[in-house]
Amino acid sequence: MPADPLHRAGKPQRSTTSQPPGGPGASAIEVRRSARRRRTVSAYREGDRTVVLIPARMSKAEEQRWVTVMLDKLAAQESRRVLGDAELAERAERLSAQYFDGRARPASVRWVTNQNTRWGSCTPAEGSIRLSHRLQGMPEYVIDYVLCHELAHLLVPGHGPDFWRLLEAYPRTERARGYLEGVVAAARLPHVPGARDEGDA
Repeated sequence: MPADPLHRAGKPQRSTTSQPPGGPGASAIEVRRSARRRRTVSAYREGDRTVVLIPARMSKAEEQRWVTVMLDKLAAQESRRVLGDAELAERAERLSAQYFDGRARPASVRWVTNQNTRWGSCTPAEGSIRLSHRLQGMPEYVIDYVLCHELAHLLVPGHGPDFWRLLEAYPRTERARGYLEGVVAAARLPHVPGARDEGDA
């Protein structure tokens, strides 16, 4: 969301900075409280941090709830810009370096439109990863989770304990799975990546 020009009119009453739900790998969040702000909440990116503007009277619980809501809204907005296959491959390379010590090296990463029963798939023998076009427009952390899921399959083909231990490196696994479960429940779309499809998300 764009910056609210009103927040520059005066100093906020209180400003706090915290780690986002994604953990230490994600950008910091700064909450700015303003007495001028009555009901509206807004958020925007400022360098490597996310700024959330809220009314001064909000409780700590309300603040936390709104931070989560605004992070999801920003992520959804940013994801509406569809990544091309080249950008998707770069993203996979970055995720591999960050969470798998660069050991997962796909030969190709691309979007496909013929996956209506799964979110992603991986062919370890070929090193190819394919993501369903249905993920386009979802929050970035959800796309990253599916990419990490498929990257992990390059290292561990099945869905045994070793696979899930490896995937635990991605800090937003549970949140992303919860998001996809909600999508499945609401729209009866592909199931959440799990143990039923060997090598497929």
